[in-house]
Amino acid sequence: MTPIVRKATLKDLPVLLLFEQGVIKAERPFDPTIKDGSINYYDISDLITNEDSEVFVIEINKEIVASGYVKIKPDRHYLKHTKQGYLGFMFVKENHRGKQLNQLIINALLEWCKAHHIFEIRLDVYQDNIPAIKAYEKMGFKKHMVNMRLNIENPNN
Repeated sequence: MTPIVRKATLKDLPVLLLFEQGVIKAERPFDPTIKDGSINYYDISDLITNEDSEVFVIEINKEIVASGYVKIKPDRHYLKHTKQGYLGFMFVKENHRGKQLNQLIINALLEWCKAHHIFEIRLDVYQDNIPAIKAYEKMGFKKHMVNMRLNIENPNN
């Protein structure tokens, strides 16, 4: 039952597409702007095959139970760094949560960033997603900026 962290392949796509729906389902309660019905957040095939990104998964007993990606993004011209590693697609199957698998994924993503000389790491998390925030803070992430919104058609939404 030792977790195996590895790079995802296109053969993993069916499972990863299910994980993507799990991420969307988990985030919908935090975000009233997400469309109803079937949507996708990511181009997972591109994240797997693009040289500027990588998807990692965790297998336990030959079952994929967790995922995460990193993508190298150019950053704003006025910052000290020119590129950032952007993390996303953090998902752990419900029956495997609480086993620090997300920490293993993040460690793999950070090592990949270091190997690509990317040292500024960013991610987004909903402010009401307290368990995720606590997990990221345990990994050394700090709150940096607040993204605010206003719907002037329906201010309560």
